Amino acid sequence: MTALAPAAPTRPGNRTLNVVRLQLINTQSFVWVPLLVLAGAVVVSLVIISLIPGDDVKVVGAANAPLWYFLALGIQAMTLAFPFSQAMSITRREFFVGTLIMGAIGSAMMATIFIVLAGIEALTEGFGFNGRIAYLPYLFEPGWVSAWLSYFTATMLLFVVGFWMATIWKRFGTLAVVSVGVALGLIVVGAIFVITKAGVWMDVLAWFSTTGSFALTLYGLALTAVLSVGAYATLRRATV
Repeated sequence: MTALAPAAPTRPGNRTLNVVRLQLINTQSFVWVPLLVLAGAVVVSLVIISLIPGDDVKVVGAANAPLWYFLALGIQAMTLAFPFSQAMSITRREFFVGTLIMGAIGSAMMATIFIVLAGIEALTEGFGFNGRIAYLPYLFEPGWVSAWLSYFTATMLLFVVGFWMATIWKRFGTLAVVSVGVALGLIVVGAIFVITKAGVWMDVLAWFSTTGSFALTLYGLALTAVLSVGAYATLRRATV
């Protein structure tokens, strides 16, 4: 009898792509829900803009809701898919890389949609109401490519934050997640207190203005990279 040749081992790259496919099983969360949230936010924003009297520029931030949804999406990407990935003998590194690729794809999709929406705003003079939903002047001063990168970075940052919070929960439990949330809240409140007490709000606003959105976006990308390293370090010891 002819001996059967052993099956070729699955390459790490293939397993990473399997993680992307695993995340895409939940197409509703990654595609349809963000689009639905965006559509609802745009409709609400247009209603608000139409109700504001006058011809001045009307900036409404309600359309940013789908970006914040990626915070919850990062949590789902960890809690729902991680146990299945371990049953498929996928390493934690492969799961981490594959999930970040999926997050980047979703962030790129959302950034592209916002750029298209901004183009429509620019062509229609704010949908005829001089409104600003996606075409925010501060973001677009350095150019459209920079604006796309800003939307991508904001979405990816929120995704990574959600993913890390879920990883902390897997590794340390609910008390650790609450403790981290409280600590971050205290840091923000403390910063606001110090700035207010020192009376330097105008200096802070001037710094944001002179730094520009492109530089802030690069800072955001750096912060996303640092948080990703922290998320991976936590994931390495997370249990199913």
